[in-house]
Amino acid sequence: MINAGYDFDQTGRTNVSLEMSNSGAKLWADLTRANVGRAIAIVVDGTVYSAPNVNEAIEGGRSSISGSFSQEEASDLANILKIGKLPAPAKIVSEETVGPTLGAAAIQGGLKSFIISFIVIFALMIIYYNTSGWVANIALILNLLFTIGVLAGLGATLTAPGIAGLVLTIGMAVDTNVIIYERIKEELRKGKAYLPAINDGYNRSLAPVLDGHVTTLLTAFILYYFGLGPVKGFATTQILGLLLSLFCGILVSRWVSDWFTNKNKHLNYFSKVSNAIEKKSKFKFIEFRKRAYVISAIILILGIATIFNGFDYGVEFDGGRSYRVEFGKVVDVEKVRDDLKAAFDDENPIIKTVDDNSKLDITTSYMIRDPRTEVADSIVTHKLFEGLKSYLPANTSFSQFDTVYKTRTQKVLPTISDDLKKGAVKATLFAMIAIFLYIFIRFRDWRFSLGTIFALIHDTLVTLIVFSFAKEIVPFPLEIDQHFIAAILTVIGFSMNDTVVIFDRIREDMKLHPTMDQKTLVNKAINETLSRTIMTTLTVFLTILILFIFGGEVTRGFAFAMLIGVVTGIYSTVFVAAPVLVDLRGGIRKDKTKTDASAAKAETAK
Repeated sequence: MINAGYDFDQTGRTNVSLEMSNSGAKLWADLTRANVGRAIAIVVDGTVYSAPNVNEAIEGGRSSISGSFSQEEASDLANILKIGKLPAPAKIVSEETVGPTLGAAAIQGGLKSFIISFIVIFALMIIYYNTSGWVANIALILNLLFTIGVLAGLGATLTAPGIAGLVLTIGMAVDTNVIIYERIKEELRKGKAYLPAINDGYNRSLAPVLDGHVTTLLTAFILYYFGLGPVKGFATTQILGLLLSLFCGILVSRWVSDWFTNKNKHLNYFSKVSNAIEKKSKFKFIEFRKRAYVISAIILILGIATIFNGFDYGVEFDGGRSYRVEFGKVVDVEKVRDDLKAAFDDENPIIKTVDDNSKLDITTSYMIRDPRTEVADSIVTHKLFEGLKSYLPANTSFSQFDTVYKTRTQKVLPTISDDLKKGAVKATLFAMIAIFLYIFIRFRDWRFSLGTIFALIHDTLVTLIVFSFAKEIVPFPLEIDQHFIAAILTVIGFSMNDTVVIFDRIREDMKLHPTMDQKTLVNKAINETLSRTIMTTLTVFLTILILFIFGGEVTRGFAFAMLIGVVTGIYSTVFVAAPVLVDLRGGIRKDKTKTDASAAKAETAK
C-alpha cells in the first residue's frame, strides 16, 4: 500500500480509500478474488482494526472500505493504515518442506489402479463389441490424454476430487460410444445396410448423448460457481472431461469408423456375449414397482434416522490435534499410518512428512468432541505414543517421548469451512433446480423432471445411510470429508446420466407406439437400453473396485462410497425414476387416450 485516506460517496457516507503499489495491486486482486463474500481483517501489530466484507475482486489497486464511519473514525483508520505501510524487512524465521498427504504408496496404488482399469475396460469393450471396441478404446485414450494435458497446462493439482472427476470421465467416455454402438446394432437388426445403419445410429444417438452430457454439465458449472476448494477442483475436471468426451466419442470415433468404411473394411458390432444378453432382455421391471416403493420408504426412514445415528467426521470438518514427531531416523509412513489407525480405534490420521521421512506431522480428530479438553489431550497423546512406540528407541518412556521426540503440539481448525459447506448446499439446490428445468424443457412434462429428482435423492440417501450405520462394521474409515463430497457428486452425475438416457428412449417410443400401454412401453424402453446400462455400469464399477482394492487406505472410503452409488444409481433409475413416471402418467396415458378417442371418432364416421 502506498497511500490511505478518506472520502465521501454519493450519499454522503464517509469511506476509507486505499491505494496499492503495482506489486501490491496484483496481490490484493488475487486475495480479494479468492475471498469474495468473506471478511478480510486489517491487522496492525496484532490488533484487528477493521474486517470489511469483500463484495467483488478488486483490480487496479484502488479500494474503498464503506461502513457507518464518522469522519473522525475514517481519519483514524486511514492514519493507522498509513502507519502500517511503513517499510519493515521480512525475515524467514522458519522454513520447512511439507510432504504430500497421500504419500508415495498411495500414488503408486492410484497409478496401478488406473493401469489395471484400462486393461480391464479394453478387454471388456473388445469382448462385448468385437472389432468396433477398438474404436471406443482409441476414443477413451484420447479423451484421458486430452483431459490430463489440459489440466497439466492449467497447473492443476491431483486431488481425490480430481480423481473422482477422472473416474466420471472414463464412465462418460465409454458411455458415449456404448450408446452409439447399441443404436447401430439396432439399425443393423432391422436389416439396414452397413452405411445407412452407421449414419442412422450416430444421428439417432445424438439426442440421448447430448441430454446426458448437458444435464451433467449443468451440475458441474453450478458446482464450479458455488463450490470452494475440493468441490471446485472436481467441477473443473468434470467439465473438461465431459466436453472432451463429446469430442472424442462423437467426432473422433466417427472419423475412425469412416476411415475403415472408406477402406472397405466393416467393423463388427456384435459378439456372442452381447447377443446372449440382448436375447434375454424382456424383463417386466415396472411390475416390481410396488415392492420398490416399499424399499424406497424404508430408505427414506433410514435416511431420517441418520440424523440421530450420526456420522464420523474427518479432520476437515471437525478439526483436530496436530503433533510434530521427530524419530531421528527414516520411518515407513504407511506402516506408521496403519499402527496409528489401530491405536486411535480405527480413526484414520492424516500424516505428512516434514523435510524427509524422519519427521512427521500427524493430525487426528480422535476425541476432538470430548468436552473434557485436558483429559482428552492426555488420552490422545498416550494413544499416539502407543502407536509410535515401535519406531522409537527401545525402552523409551512416555515422558521422554513427550519432551524429546514430540516437538510440537497444536489444535487445528477445520479445513472445510462454513463457507464451503454453504457453497456445497447451494450448489446442490441450484443443480436440482437446473436439472428439473432442463428436463422439463426437453421432455415438455414436469413428471420426467420429478422422476429424475426422486432418483437423485434416493442415491444420496442410500450413501448417507451406509456411511452412518456401517461405520462401526467395515474395517476401514467411513468419514464425512472432502473425499465423501467428491463421491456424492460423482454418483449424482452418473445416476442422472443413466436416467436421462432411459427417459430419452421412453420419449422416442411414445412417438413410435402412441397406442401402447404405458407399463409395456416403459418396460420396452428399459429393456432396449439395458445392454447400454450393463456395459456402462460394469466399466465404471470395475474401475472403482480396482481403485478400492489397490488405491490405498486414504482413498478407500471414497471408492467405497462410489461403489455404493453406482449400484444404487442403476437401481434408482429403473425402480424409482421410471415407476414414478408411470404412476404420475407422464404424458403417456394422455397420448394413449387422445389416440383412442381419435380412433373412436374415425369408427363413428365410418
